[in-house]
Amino acid sequence: MVDIDVPIWAARLRVLRRGRLWSQRELANRMAEAADETERDRLPAQETLARMIQLWESGEQRPDEQYTQLLCRAFGVDEAEAFVGDATGTTLWHYLTGIPLLPGMFTAEEEERTGRAIEEPRRADDGTVRYFRAIIDVYTQADLRPADQINALRPVFTGIEEFHRDASSPVRHALLTLAAENAELISRMHYENGDPDEALAWSDEAIRDAREAADALLEAYTLAQRSGLSDAEGDPGHVVDLAVAARVHGHLPPRMDALSRHHEAQGHALAGDLDMCRRRLEESAQSLAESEDDTPYRFDCSPEAHNTLCVACLVSLGRARDAIDILEGAPGKVPSTYAAAYALACTAHAYADAHERERSVEAARQALHLARSTGAQRAMRELSRIQVPPQRARRRRILL
Repeated sequence: MVDIDVPIWAARLRVLRRGRLWSQRELANRMAEAADETERDRLPAQETLARMIQLWESGEQRPDEQYTQLLCRAFGVDEAEAFVGDATGTTLWHYLTGIPLLPGMFTAEEEERTGRAIEEPRRADDGTVRYFRAIIDVYTQADLRPADQINALRPVFTGIEEFHRDASSPVRHALLTLAAENAELISRMHYENGDPDEALAWSDEAIRDAREAADALLEAYTLAQRSGLSDAEGDPGHVVDLAVAARVHGHLPPRMDALSRHHEAQGHALAGDLDMCRRRLEESAQSLAESEDDTPYRFDCSPEAHNTLCVACLVSLGRARDAIDILEGAPGKVPSTYAAAYALACTAHAYADAHERERSVEAARQALHLARSTGAQRAMRELSRIQVPPQRARRRRILL
């Protein structure tokens, strides 16, 4: 058995916390919420409780009965599951790899088989692929801050990459395609998190893995997504070339075709080419209107996302009034996500450029609040570009 530098029960506490993407401070909050009124009155301050959690996870102290119960309630597990029980092997490999543990999602046998495959990649099989696919799906579907999503997906990517050299050929191919999808997701989250250099580096990794897997559709997807990192690229011509290259690989499913064309439109907008931008946006909308679509990858190419892109393109082209026409014809509320924060920031930008100060300020206020709560740094960057027109002084009518 592999030796670790903390007691196994301490490792278990850390694994349970990290699987939920909680900081030690957030776990302290959850414990306070799980306490009844009497227990809550006896709890120390949040900072003190967070320091106690740090001591428990390092194995320097073990929680007493009161804190054990609060930990179990916060995690939603019984004492045996919180303090290892029969899951020593599972705890060890999650602790060492940083791959998130999702209690109750996998059987003990599935956890054990994955741990053995990580120790010896030749043991990887279809079950290993399904295991990693399920984890990626969970964290992709969850409404998480981009930074949290990165922290969850990065160790998963590292785990998948370990199999490339030694896994058998069909399994290796499946893991390569999974690695490419995962790298692309991490790239997108770095972009949303305001880190364009990391976004580009992870996009390069996604394209390399897709090419190594010799999967034309996956390569087209990674190229189309790379073209969406328009302000990270800083070269409108390269953005257009990437989007066009995605379609060179053959007939794409409608949503992927729309993705490629609306990212190409971004490039044309940045280059100041209104005619080509509008043409690609119209083609993108036509592709979105097709009902049949078997795109196997997860990305947002909804009508709402399309409208946001149109607004951003028109603002880049100095056509604020046209952008406002789209906004006023768009549906109302959208979910509270980093994408919604960016949409509101684009809205604020359009109103500002149209000299509608009050509407711009209100949209910017909403975008700022949502960006802070969702970790939407791209929205914050868009807000920083806005120049709100000064409030006009009221004219006084002088009666003679």
